[in-house]
Amino acid sequence: MPLPTKAFLFDLNGTMIDDMQFHCKAWFNILNEDLGANLSWEQVKEQMYGKNTELLIRVFGKDHFTKEEMDRLSVEKEKRYQAEYRPLLKLIDGLDHFLEEAKHEDIKMGIGSAAIPFNINFVLDGLNLRHYFTSIVSADDVVESKPDPETYLKGAFELGVLAEECIVFEDAPKGVEAAKRAGMKAVVLTTMHEAHEFSEYDNIICFIKDYHDLVFSKLIQ
Repeated sequence: MPLPTKAFLFDLNGTMIDDMQFHCKAWFNILNEDLGANLSWEQVKEQMYGKNTELLIRVFGKDHFTKEEMDRLSVEKEKRYQAEYRPLLKLIDGLDHFLEEAKHEDIKMGIGSAAIPFNINFVLDGLNLRHYFTSIVSADDVVESKPDPETYLKGAFELGVLAEECIVFEDAPKGVEAAKRAGMKAVVLTTMHEAHEFSEYDNIICFIKDYHDLVFSKLIQ
C-alpha cells in the first residue's frame, strides 16, 4: 500500500517560474556568439540539464576549459538570464495558492535544482518564497546532478521523510528520471517539453500547464 504524501520537492526553473526560454537564449548566445559552438536552438535545448559546468563539458569536452573559466562562464550566463528575465519574474499561475495550501496542510517543501545559489536566490528572494522551503539543494550541494537521484534523495533526507513519501515537480525528462531513480512520483509541467518526450517514464502522476490544473486533495491521497 502506498505511503501518504508528506513532502513536495520542486525543481525551480520551468517548474516554479516559466523562464526556460530565457535560459536557453542566454546559453544560445554564450555558446555560439562567445564560444563559437555553432549549435542550433534545439541542440542547445537538449543540453540544458545538470550543472552549468557539466553542460560546458558535454559541448566542448572535458579539458577545454579550466574550472575557473567554467565558473566565470556559468555566472556570466546567469547574469544575462537574470537581466532579461527580471522584469517578467513571477510564479507559474496557481502556484501561490498551491504553496499556501501545502503549508496549511503541513506538507514539507524543498527545492531541488541544478541551478547555482546565485540563481536560486534570485527567484526565492525576488518573489519572497524562502519561508515555504526547509530544504534547498543546489548545484553546489551535490556531487552528481540530475538524472542522478542525489538531488532529490538529499532533499528528502533534509526534510526528514522517506523518498516514497515525496512528490517531485519537474519540467524536464532528466529531472523525471532523477525522481524515478530516487523512488519518487512526479508531476510534470509542460513549460519546456511536451508530454510525448516523457514516454519512457512510468512514475508520472500527471501533466499540467499550470497549478490551476491540480486538485490538491487528490494529489496527497
